Amino acid sequence: MIGKLQTNKVRHAIKIFDYIHSLDSIKLAKKIAEEQQKQKKNLKLFIQVNIGNEEQKAGVNVNQINDLINYSKQLNLNIVGLMCIPPVNEEAEKYFKEIKILNKKLNFSEISMGMSSDYLKAVENNSTYLRIGSSIFGHRV
Repeated sequence: MIGKLQTNKVRHAIKIFDYIHSLDSIKLAKKIAEEQQKQKKNLKLFIQVNIGNEEQKAGVNVNQINDLINYSKQLNLNIVGLMCIPPVNEEAEKYFKEIKILNKKLNFSEISMGMSSDYLKAVENNSTYLRIGSSIFGHRV
């Protein structure tokens, strides 16, 4: 699942998805852990990083990643990597490089970054999951 996940929708998301690309808070981590235990399921999770420190975007601040990772480990959540959406009006590659370095430092194997407009730069920076929906389905109206 890609996109903001509200805690009241976690039960449904865990039923139908194997991956969640948008873990961004301790509250959400706790809810996912509780629901996974109820459903006897173990999803793969990406921590969404607000790499551009944009107020309008979801994601954990870079300075808070370790707290969320440590809490998630205590809950036995399966964190596989980081996810980011760089600021729209800036050069994406700068942010992709930051996430690549941080992901390696944290010893994660996966990175979710890159969309239709910047996926080649994302791949150059080790992205393993791309979001290229508008190239496939066209732009949203």
